[in-house]
Amino acid sequence: MGRRKILIVDDHPILRKGLAMVIDQEPDLVVAGEAEDVPAGLDMIETVKPDIVIVDLSLPGVDGIELIKTMKLKYRDLPALVVSMHDETLYAERALRAGARGYIMKQEAVDKVLVAIRKVLGGEIFVSDRITTKMLETLISGDAKGVNTPLDLLSNRELTVFRLIGQGFKTSQIADKLHLSVKTIESYRSHIKEKLKLNTGTDLMKYAIQWDQNGN
Repeated sequence: MGRRKILIVDDHPILRKGLAMVIDQEPDLVVAGEAEDVPAGLDMIETVKPDIVIVDLSLPGVDGIELIKTMKLKYRDLPALVVSMHDETLYAERALRAGARGYIMKQEAVDKVLVAIRKVLGGEIFVSDRITTKMLETLISGDAKGVNTPLDLLSNRELTVFRLIGQGFKTSQIADKLHLSVKTIESYRSHIKEKLKLNTGTDLMKYAIQWDQNGN
C-alpha cells in the first residue's frame, strides 16, 4: 500500500517537528504536511490528501474540536486522532463526540502514539484504558450526559474560554484569539459563571487559574 500519509495540525512548531521526525522514521508512515491552525489545516487536507489528521485541541482562533466537526462534515472518511496536553478525562469524550477516532495525551511515550496512529488507520478507536473504563461506567449507569464535574456542564466553546481565562488572558484578548466580539466573550463568561455557580468575575478568574495550574 505504500506509506500512509499523515497531516499534523498543531501550533507548537517544536512539538510538531519532533512528532514528524519520529513518524518519518517508520517504514509505513510519512508526514505529508504540517499546519499551525484550522484554516491552514483545511487547505492542507485538500493539497496533500492525508490518510489521517493528527489534531491538537489548543489552536489559535478556531480550536481543534471545531476542526474535527468540520472534517466529519466535509471529509467523512478521513479519521482524526487527537494528540493533546489537555486532561483526557475532560476532553476525550468531547473529541470523540465531535468525530475523532482517538485521543492520546502528549505525555505518553512515542511508541504509544504510533500504536494509536496505526489503530485509527486500521479503523479502530483508540483511547486509554482509563477513558474506556469511564465511558463504560457512564453507559452502564445510564448517565448519558456523563456529568462528573461542574466543568462537564460547559459547552466546548465555554470550556475554551474558561481555559484561556485560566491562562491569564483578558476578555479583549480572548475575543482576538477566538475571532469573536468582546460582547460574545462576555456572554460566554456570564454563562460559565452561572453553570459553575460563581458570583463574580474574580471568583471565575481564581477558579480558572487554579484549574489551569493543576495541569488541565
